Amino acid sequence: MIRYWQQGLQFLADIGRSRSMIRMLAVQDIRNRYLGSFLGLLWAFVHPLMTMLILWFVFEVGFKSMPVQNMPFILWLMTGMIPWFFFADALSGATNSILESAYLVKKVVFRVSILPLIKIVSALTIHLFFIGFLLLCFLWYGFWPTWYWLQLPYYLLAMLLWLAGLAWISAAAVLFLRDLGQIVALLLQIGFWCTPIFWALDMVPAAYHPWLKLNPCFYFIEGYRNSLVYQRWFWENPGSAVYFWTIALLTFAGGVLLFRKLRPHFADVL
Repeated sequence: MIRYWQQGLQFLADIGRSRSMIRMLAVQDIRNRYLGSFLGLLWAFVHPLMTMLILWFVFEVGFKSMPVQNMPFILWLMTGMIPWFFFADALSGATNSILESAYLVKKVVFRVSILPLIKIVSALTIHLFFIGFLLLCFLWYGFWPTWYWLQLPYYLLAMLLWLAGLAWISAAAVLFLRDLGQIVALLLQIGFWCTPIFWALDMVPAAYHPWLKLNPCFYFIEGYRNSLVYQRWFWENPGSAVYFWTIALLTFAGGVLLFRKLRPHFADVL
């Protein structure tokens, strides 16, 4: 057990020493994704913004949706969709990160473990822009900052920890099970509708609430809304916090151990 702890700490220490490279390659990843297009990097923001505008037109102008907790429906919806966009984009990108950069696996001096993290940091850069955009929308509608807004970094950190573990697991496992990429995409599609993004938890019979809350995504989606809409502190529901952090830490540790275990075999299966 002590040996596993030492190996895990060494694994994280190596990643810590690669911070500058992760930032540099994350910026490069964003540029490469839109290289050659006329608008370039703007496409990273155009697609989500157009989605938000369409949703605003459909629900605010077309359906004239009723407010949720005295909050315009579009603000309530965006508060759930923006963290989901980040989570789905980061996980799907991280899953295929090693396959996309297979030529780097055979380079002994390159830390392959940072490839999934590069995709997460790349998606995080765009996510931070949309957090700023979301806060501006709240100001536009006349909702001024509150102390609850300070919880957003906490929920973002929680999501990042769980994402890192999932990213190492999926990026390593997909090399041995190529269908995993499609499975992850399918699970994300199912997860979107099983997570209270388009619907509120109180719309579902109370008997199903405990089952829905088993979904770790529930914690940070509701967390963003607790910070901006419902105005609840994260410590007001300690049971959910303990459950999520237990799952997140186990996933993170499992991701570190699995990645280290499978790393020596990457070159053989690529």
